[in-house]
Amino acid sequence: MTMISRMLGFVRDMMFARIFGADSGTDAFFVAFKIPNFLRRLFAEGAFAQAFVPVLSDYKEQGGKAALQHFIDRTAGTLALVLMITTIAGMLAAPYLIMAFAPGFAWEGGQYDLAVQMLRITFPYLFFISSVAFAGGILNTYGKFAVPAFTPVFLNISLIAAAIWLAPLMPQPIVALAWGVFVAGAVQLAFQLPALWRLGLVPRLRFGFNDPGVKHIMKLMIPALFGVSVTQINLLLDTLLASFLAVGSISWLYYSDRLVEFPLGIFGIALATVILPSLSKNHAAEDTESFSKSLDWGLKLVVLVGAPASLGLIMLAEPMVSTLFQYNQFSAHDVAMTGRSLMAYSLGLLGFILVKVLVPGFTSRKDMKTPVRFGIYAMVANMLLNIALVFPLAHAGLALATSLGAFFNASLLLSTLLKTKVYLPSAGWRIFILRIILGCSAMAALIYHCVDISLWHNWRMLDRAWNLAMWIAIAASLYAAVLLLSGLRLRHL
Repeated sequence: MTMISRMLGFVRDMMFARIFGADSGTDAFFVAFKIPNFLRRLFAEGAFAQAFVPVLSDYKEQGGKAALQHFIDRTAGTLALVLMITTIAGMLAAPYLIMAFAPGFAWEGGQYDLAVQMLRITFPYLFFISSVAFAGGILNTYGKFAVPAFTPVFLNISLIAAAIWLAPLMPQPIVALAWGVFVAGAVQLAFQLPALWRLGLVPRLRFGFNDPGVKHIMKLMIPALFGVSVTQINLLLDTLLASFLAVGSISWLYYSDRLVEFPLGIFGIALATVILPSLSKNHAAEDTESFSKSLDWGLKLVVLVGAPASLGLIMLAEPMVSTLFQYNQFSAHDVAMTGRSLMAYSLGLLGFILVKVLVPGFTSRKDMKTPVRFGIYAMVANMLLNIALVFPLAHAGLALATSLGAFFNASLLLSTLLKTKVYLPSAGWRIFILRIILGCSAMAALIYHCVDISLWHNWRMLDRAWNLAMWIAIAASLYAAVLLLSGLRLRHL
């Protein structure tokens, strides 16, 4: 289901590049969309999900149906009130938010005004999509992963429809995308309700600031706000600094980030979504052996898929960008600039996925403080690296700093789980890593010697797509063949 959503996401971004290109208008929209999206990831999918799911698991395992419904009702009502107040405040404070998150826009009066206008349209998305994350947390806890995973498809459909049909009717076509975001939020929330109804857990909104379960969530959420969403904060810092760089820098970072988000979303976020309820259940049952085995399984999958995905994105950066985006308004210069930041982001893909899987190793045990502390360390390191790398590498330096910060964060999380013996690695890790290195080396040698990147700019769309798909398939097949020949089997995972 996540694969379907991500493929439609690619179609959406191809439409953006073809119709709008990479200019001051697209920069303004991406900032206006990124602010509520950032708050959604920080608050709803990040801190709230990590705090809500373990507490919900406790009620599910240890309490009755009436206590569970009471907890869900109080949580839903409290969340809805907080979201409503936040949404209204955000719409009123739109000029100040744009000044805070993209101060470079102030030098371009028209771009600043456009960003403020679109932020006021997109901000209610926070209310809808946070409510969607709440519903998704309930469904995931009950093992219903398909509906929450399919829900983002409606955002992509709404934005594609807005770009094709609404944009030509508007005085400023790019504003159509903001309305597409607004409509998508409402549709996504409506899509979740039948699945909750089938479980008999549709919430009846009740205020519950004094409810023990709600208070427990709020207590866990405060530190988790930083711990689980450091990557998002770092990406927002990139946007802030990029607003001072050449026009198009924010768009180049957006398109390269979207390509990295493809494997991260299909695999990393999906794996983290599945592993959190499992770890929470193991912890609630005080089954430390199963807890460690779940983490071990997750980490092996991260390395198995994340390492070749990262390498492939680095080595095929420009062919991918050219194939997906180089049409009409998206020039060869845009391809080269986006390719640079894509390579820099791709270096950190393994780190991004590791953080997604390692943080639940703490939050499922209701330890929110440790990921927060490490997250703050990583954020400070990222800011220092931003300053050091933005001058020699421009927007690509910002992407590289984010990647290095992710690895720093992941190393701190993993070393602590090992040191405290919460995670005990299974036997066979050394030979497993050696097999991955052999597979990646064979894949890299193939791409380096056989793929001529310069040809992509001269080909038609179908030629680009065919050659890119062919070489990805050949490289992936070679990687899999080397792993099999070296002795790797499914039972080793």
